[in-house]
Amino acid sequence: MDLLNNRSGVSEFILLGLSTSQETQIFFFAIFFLVYVAIIVGNLLIVISVIFDNHLHSPMYFFLANLSFFDLCLSSAVTPKVISDFLRKCKTISWWGCMTQMFFMHFFGGGEMSLLIAMAVDRYVAICKPLHYKTIMSHKVLIVFLLLSWVIGLTHTTSQMIFTVGLPFCGPNVLDSFFCDLPLVIKLACTDTYTLELLVIVNSGLLSLVCLILLLISYAVMLVTIWHHSYSASSKALSTLSAHITVVTLFFGPAISIYAFPFNSYSVDKFLSVFYSIITPLLNPIIYTLRNQEMKAAIKRLSSQHIGSWLTH
Repeated sequence: MDLLNNRSGVSEFILLGLSTSQETQIFFFAIFFLVYVAIIVGNLLIVISVIFDNHLHSPMYFFLANLSFFDLCLSSAVTPKVISDFLRKCKTISWWGCMTQMFFMHFFGGGEMSLLIAMAVDRYVAICKPLHYKTIMSHKVLIVFLLLSWVIGLTHTTSQMIFTVGLPFCGPNVLDSFFCDLPLVIKLACTDTYTLELLVIVNSGLLSLVCLILLLISYAVMLVTIWHHSYSASSKALSTLSAHITVVTLFFGPAISIYAFPFNSYSVDKFLSVFYSIITPLLNPIIYTLRNQEMKAAIKRLSSQHIGSWLTH
């Protein structure tokens, strides 16, 4: 009852979107629709390939399949609503819809952050302790890493949303964004939000920055180790590692910019929000499939098997 009283002044939020021009919005609709279809197809292709191809039943591809699942969910928390809003003159989202959107964005975002760390650990063990790789990265360890990603994602989002849901919204309800972004929503509350703003900066911004620094240090150690290996072994390891570094940079870069300094400039944040929630989930499967011969071979085998079974019927 108290929760309903707190929010009784605002039942929905108005989203200003990316543009007010009807022609531009139609253009954005087409682009975002095609990108979202590509995100679904690309990430599902990776998940299905890893599940059904025995050649990909290894820790690295186990993490990659789960990363694709997180990417798919992260994008789906925002993109369908964004696409439909391009066809609407008045873009609104209900109070509960806004809270739900932010919950799942930070849930899957926090989970993906943890999963990227797990992938770095996997590559560290593979490169720096290859003789003990199968022993260390056992099936039990993989499940523990995956469960930790889910738990950390849930803890990450709950620790912020439990306070946000209780905020009183009694006045302004216009968000200069195309989805419910936590820093922007907090700013609309008709109470002092300084403590909660600090929580967002620490929980999302600084945590992302610390994780990125630790990941880059670990990758630096791996690169030094690769330098001392034979050319054939180091070439393959370097290709895999460069893909990981690219994905980590694309994920953490926008996240740090948005949440480490979230209450200043909003114009740049719109571009970064698009990149973080829509472009990154598209680039991840492209990076891993184009730079990974085993994944490309698995997709070809899967396609040929599907076509073969279709022709036989």
